[in-house]
Amino acid sequence: MHRGDPQLWDWAGRALAAAGLLVIECEPPRRKQRRGKGKSDPIDAHLAVLAALRMDAARLPVPRADGDREALRILLVARQEMTMAATAQASRLRALLLAGDDADRRAARTTLSKTALTALAGRELPADTSRELAVRQAEITRLALALGQARHQLKDNRAQLLAIAEDIAPGLTSRYGVGPISAAQAIVSFSHPGRCRNEATFAALGGTSPIPASSGQTIRHRLNRGGDRNLNRAIHAIALVRMRSCPRTRAYLARRTAEGKTTREIRRCLKRYIARELYRQLNRTMKPLTSP
Repeated sequence: MHRGDPQLWDWAGRALAAAGLLVIECEPPRRKQRRGKGKSDPIDAHLAVLAALRMDAARLPVPRADGDREALRILLVARQEMTMAATAQASRLRALLLAGDDADRRAARTTLSKTALTALAGRELPADTSRELAVRQAEITRLALALGQARHQLKDNRAQLLAIAEDIAPGLTSRYGVGPISAAQAIVSFSHPGRCRNEATFAALGGTSPIPASSGQTIRHRLNRGGDRNLNRAIHAIALVRMRSCPRTRAYLARRTAEGKTTREIRRCLKRYIARELYRQLNRTMKPLTSP
């Protein structure tokens, strides 16, 4: 089955697997494979079938899992939506405060903590307040309450991600810088032992495999901008935490800086090491699946 829309893949994959058919992943056809054939849905389907038939039968990928891993995927999608909504609400609230009096402008420039949101939502206006100020305060109250509720939902979402991630891959979140969100994304992208042949394949999946960018006597590699960008974002967050507060990583950062490496090149190396570490941890702790 050709990879396309993830939601379409999940729906079609489950339907085909329920019908007793073997479902595997095929890479998109490359340009040289299309040469002389053109492009259309039937042509892409034909090339996908040819790619599947050329696979070694002993190393066919196991179908994607449902259950806990699917629960993680649902929670991650919900978290992304809630985060976007909370960010928009906070921006709107600050804009309203900045358009108010001096006290509101000072509040807009401070942290919108739980205490600050409670104070904004509980403000009372005099009886002779103009309609504009009354409507403004009503909207500030609505946004403050909505933002507080969104943060509470994000906290619950984080707790659910942590509980499921610990059940699927025990010990993953104990790794330095690996939080519940990063761990959940790593599990969802990794899927199950056997999907990635080795740690290099997992690194390519996460967009952390080095790409040669040498020229003349300069030998270097650059960041990979392909792969699963959600997994790459999770690995990037882990790398930033370690660069900021991990003693071993900071020592490595100082050593490579002294060797003439730029911060971007050092971060690329760190992300490759983190991908290797995640792969080994997941491959060791997660249970393999069996074909239907």
